[in-house]
Amino acid sequence: MSGGCLAFGLQYLPASVKLPTYGQGHVLEKLKSDGTRYIRFQWDDYTNITRYRIIPVTSFLELMSASRPGIGLTMAALGIVGTSLVPGFSGTGEYLYTPDLSSLRPCAYAPGHASLMGWFEEKLPTRESAGRQDDLKVPLCPRGLLRDIVKYFSKGKQLGVEFLVGVETEFILLKSTDPISAVNDAPYSASRGLLAGSVAEKCLEDIADALQYGGIDLLMYHTEAAPGQYEIVTGPLPPLEAADAVIYTHETIINIAAKHGLHATFSPRVYTDTCGTAAHTHISVYPTPQPPAKIPPANPNTNKKTTMTPLERSFLQSLLEKLPFSTAFTMPTEASYERVRDGIWSCGTYACWGKDNRESAVRLTGPPDAHHFELRTIDGTANPHIALATILGLGLIGIEKGLELLIEEVDASAVDLSVEEREKRGIVGRFERTLSAARDIARRDTAINDVLGKEFVQKYLAVNEVRGL
Repeated sequence: MSGGCLAFGLQYLPASVKLPTYGQGHVLEKLKSDGTRYIRFQWDDYTNITRYRIIPVTSFLELMSASRPGIGLTMAALGIVGTSLVPGFSGTGEYLYTPDLSSLRPCAYAPGHASLMGWFEEKLPTRESAGRQDDLKVPLCPRGLLRDIVKYFSKGKQLGVEFLVGVETEFILLKSTDPISAVNDAPYSASRGLLAGSVAEKCLEDIADALQYGGIDLLMYHTEAAPGQYEIVTGPLPPLEAADAVIYTHETIINIAAKHGLHATFSPRVYTDTCGTAAHTHISVYPTPQPPAKIPPANPNTNKKTTMTPLERSFLQSLLEKLPFSTAFTMPTEASYERVRDGIWSCGTYACWGKDNRESAVRLTGPPDAHHFELRTIDGTANPHIALATILGLGLIGIEKGLELLIEEVDASAVDLSVEEREKRGIVGRFERTLSAARDIARRDTAINDVLGKEFVQKYLAVNEVRGL
């Protein structure tokens, strides 16, 4: 049977994915004519709180006429937790937060408003960076971090690789937070979780309509397994756009739920006796259309047990080797570690992979010529730009080194294997069981510090520690 006959489901390529169109072309002229009255100029901080300044569109258009548009934000902006300033950050000095018009999206949940992401930049070149091409970049900027990791490895190191990323957004709708009371108790994919005319059905349909209005490629939505739990599946995008889409999706869900008198939560563990809530992230790895100018070391291509490509195998090997060191960035709350347990379909506690195995941290799915990885160690409390920067950066190390996949597939729960069997398969990495321990190993890991930068790792972990107090 030919490979084409084995294909199933939707298949994507980077060149065929449609990017949002609102921010392309004559966007400023469009703002004048489409009824937009306010711009929500927003950023997502290290605690995954979306913060913004609301700017009247007339003022925004004037701002965009400046030689270098942007607004001043205190250098403390990324180090605020509640009303506290995390040690290592200062209230002295300002960044220039500059707009990225390609991220502009209309907000159906707030008629007349549009959301816009940006970049943290230095107002003036620093003494240490003056004279370099990128002398205004701020290494602490989450969006800039993701942009630069993908750009650095694919272009700066000429690895000839590109990605598509799609996300399953799980959330729970509550009628009350004290006491916790879900909107219903419908089980997995049950029709009664979306009864016609019910508040949940109206809310979900409004969310679906709003996402599509905002340019999000909505693939499906359905009831999940926990009381009041739902999942929204959106189509793949390049990494930066995918992370932006996660933030837009969260804002849409939260705001529309509030309009229906409900509270939407992405907390990984709301209930102790049923399923947790995650943000399973699908990653596809592709060679660029043009061969790289500088070809990295070739994968030895000795693993004949899988239909994965050499690029996919190199990426997966490195990712699994370093996955235990990444969880402080992808599972950044104490509740995250209550979600991830062995034997409950959450992903287990071992750094392993398996074909369509939901007990593994990485699920290989898709037909042989269109594989992608479902990473199950990310939840909705993580900043999506930081989580993706971490995961892609660690996987790209394997492509840079031409690693072969030595960790063997597991078709059951790794915890049910003997120690000897796990070692035989190369399954030796296990996730820390507390956030504090996850921070400690991340702080010491060379690869994490090399990929994200020592200053970023230090500042992020400091914020994360205060967040957990």
